[in-house]
Amino acid sequence: MSLIQMVVLLLVFVTVMASTAGLLMLLRPNEAKARLRQIVGEQREEAAPTSHWVRIIADLTRPVSQLASPEEGFENSSVRLRFLHAGIRNPAAPPAFFGIKTVLTLGLPLVGYAAVALAGGVAKGNQLLLLLLVLAALGYYGPNLVLARLSASRQREIFENFPDALDLMTVCVEAGLGTEAAMVRVAEDMQVKSPALADEMRLVNLELRAGADRQRALRNLAFRTGVDEVDGFVTMINQAERFGTSVAASLRIQSDLLRTRRRQKAEEAAAKIALKLLFPLIFCIFPSLMVVLMGPAMISIYRTLLPSMGGH
Repeated sequence: MSLIQMVVLLLVFVTVMASTAGLLMLLRPNEAKARLRQIVGEQREEAAPTSHWVRIIADLTRPVSQLASPEEGFENSSVRLRFLHAGIRNPAAPPAFFGIKTVLTLGLPLVGYAAVALAGGVAKGNQLLLLLLVLAALGYYGPNLVLARLSASRQREIFENFPDALDLMTVCVEAGLGTEAAMVRVAEDMQVKSPALADEMRLVNLELRAGADRQRALRNLAFRTGVDEVDGFVTMINQAERFGTSVAASLRIQSDLLRTRRRQKAEEAAAKIALKLLFPLIFCIFPSLMVVLMGPAMISIYRTLLPSMGGH
């Protein structure tokens, strides 16, 4: 192995390890959660060095992170909305994200070229160029897919647990608590079942304690979660306070509606199972079944019928 190949392998190893470590640290943002627990008086857990590593990765990749940054800026881009929906509030996460994106875009083609070179040049010419382009596209769009997956998972968690939170909030309001106090109590009770929803409700309480208007704090809740059901809940609370209707009755009706919608989505997902099973059934299970059923018959035909038809 020549010196150039050794240097290329070393660069590939460093790139892959740095990208993997960066993605792992980016996907575990515990700093905001620890800050919320400290403010509401809960016992603070031992601080993990996640935020420290995210800042280190952001500082290391800052010179190249601008290559993948959106032209309109991070604050005005759709990526910022995905970060909010995913619950990533670390200020060092966006530079680390774009830095990892740039490193993967440049590093994966380098890894592919090194693998092809070590394999003896299996792919050459247009095939090698196509392989490098596919790897570059995977490195560029891969972090976006991971971020979208995190956002969708968190939104699904909030959607599935929001009717239960509304039931608890209805009980608290009927017991005499105000809307803010009911949300704080619901956040404490929902901490184990849905940490994401509990954190969002705590953030609403923090905004109210900081002097923000209630309507604005609730609108920020709907904006951060990106769930239509939460947006409907915010609209319902604002209308109930504006027209003087019963908040408890409105919450009860809203919880019944959301529970019905959750059941309908579950029934819709169950109805799609037959269609989703159609492809593996036709292309995977059915051919195997035909081989098992028709195989012995075809062997018998080949051994007895074909020779007799040939006159042997």
